[in-house]
Amino acid sequence: MERLSTLFSFLLTIFCLCYLLLGCEKGTGEFLIKGTITDNTFNQGLQGATAALYKVPIGTSDEIFVKSMVLPANGNYEFIVPREKMERYILHVSKDLYFPLEEDIYYSSLSIKDPNIVNLSTNAMAWAKLHFKNNNSAALDHFRYIKQEGLAGCLSCCPITAQDFYGALDTTFYCLNNGNANYSIFYWELNTANNGQKTTNTTAFDTTLIEVIY
Repeated sequence: MERLSTLFSFLLTIFCLCYLLLGCEKGTGEFLIKGTITDNTFNQGLQGATAALYKVPIGTSDEIFVKSMVLPANGNYEFIVPREKMERYILHVSKDLYFPLEEDIYYSSLSIKDPNIVNLSTNAMAWAKLHFKNNNSAALDHFRYIKQEGLAGCLSCCPITAQDFYGALDTTFYCLNNGNANYSIFYWELNTANNGQKTTNTTAFDTTLIEVIY
């Protein structure tokens, strides 16, 4: 009986050392990845969006679908996945007329003991319609504008640098912006006193006009 007790104590000691020092718990189990996706435009959960989780095996760029869900009113999501040795997971969030989200979740950052919290947020899309026209054009006319407020750096964003136009002018641009956010430009008719600032608040999901006619 004494020998069995000694053997049990020895095995228990080995198990504890393995658990604490070698991380034996890392060999099995599941990951819980959860969080909230927020709609910044209306300060609420991104209800109706699709959250999809993908896994990327080590040494590849393959995105393998794991599972997805449609977000409820509070924007909360939760994925439970078996623990596999992956390079990373990728969380994709999409909803019509919202900017899509993509977040890398690296395997090395994941915990098997605690929930892995990944909170994200996005904005509704909107557009500023810029219309410039000179009614009494001349060959030497020179019109310039520069964006002062508005979304920058996206594929459909209008440039942040000064834009110049010469001669007859009647042109329209559509510039992507965050919904319910300001969009403003400063404009000049060079060599004249005609200049000023135009500002609008771009309504979410809609197109709002900024117009300069001279």
